[in-house]
Amino acid sequence: MARGIRGREKPAKSIYQKYVKRALGFGVALVALICFAPLLLVVTIWLHFANKGAGAFFIQERPGKDCKIFKIIKFKTMTDERDEDGKLLPDAQRLTSVGRFVRSTSIDELPQLINVLKGDMAIIGPRPLLVDYLPRYSQEQIRRHEVRPGITGWAQCHGRNSLSWSEKFKLDVWYVDHLSFITDLKVITMTIKSVFMRDGISEKGQATMRDFDGTEES
Repeated sequence: MARGIRGREKPAKSIYQKYVKRALGFGVALVALICFAPLLLVVTIWLHFANKGAGAFFIQERPGKDCKIFKIIKFKTMTDERDEDGKLLPDAQRLTSVGRFVRSTSIDELPQLINVLKGDMAIIGPRPLLVDYLPRYSQEQIRRHEVRPGITGWAQCHGRNSLSWSEKFKLDVWYVDHLSFITDLKVITMTIKSVFMRDGISEKGQATMRDFDGTEES
């Protein structure tokens, strides 16, 4: 068997994992981009003005499959306003009313369809987090990088940002071990429900979610 992250042996992939998932994801992303093009244009213009010159898109390096770094594309939901010392203001102060709406409806995730076309991401998989988190993961937690990161995932449809980091990572690793067409179908169904219900948008008491500091064990 092939060796995974940190030398762990990875089980043989199914036909769905090796061929179908990527092809299906590419097709879905292409069709979705075409269908959502008018919406993407309107939101881009809307955010351009709402973000006070900070731009409509957020581009940042994130670790993908096997920890390979790529640049994620999202709609920018915050301004770049800073305090008198030049430091960015807290998220709650920079999050605009337009940005809050875009986040609550998950519209901010739509530009990642481009990442799916490029092969950096999948439609479904663990969310790509910050590069800074890589050395903070436990040996079990870093297994979330054995598959392509996704726009939505098993953890997202089970609580999103309302979950603790340890809960998120356990769900991510569960997905890695149970990746299948049926599992992905369940994620899509549950994601649609959570988007309409607007569940788990932020951590309690936070505008988004606090950083992962590596102290939570899986």
